[in-house]
Amino acid sequence: VQLQASGGGLVQPGGSLRLSCAASGLALDNYAIAWYRQVPGKEREGVASIRYSDGVTYIANSVKGRFTMSRDNTKDTVYLQMNSLKPEDTAVYYCATLWAQSMSTINLYSPDELVDYWGQGTQVTVSS
Repeated sequence: VQLQASGGGLVQPGGSLRLSCAASGLALDNYAIAWYRQVPGKEREGVASIRYSDGVTYIANSVKGRFTMSRDNTKDTVYLQMNSLKPEDTAVYYCATLWAQSMSTINLYSPDELVDYWGQGTQVTVSS
């Protein structure tokens, strides 16, 4: 199983970025793919998830209205579109797989309890 995350970078406050996570090696229809983020000294925070079979998404309250998720079935890739970025969005962002029925619990349970596979992180820095 491989999850390849990309798209991070440096952006000014109010700007946008789109993160990508390309998955391979598993039957995605049984899974959800989530984005977590982590800053030094803090636990990983669930940001958003998408149930791959039907595209239903869950967006954490902390980013609701600014972040959205989508998927491209032809590429086995999910996207996290981040708009109106704030300095507090600065973090390393990780994509991860979890069972589809757990998709809306990413803020209720530790990622250790939910996540099956992790991708490598991609740094997002929001700064002027």
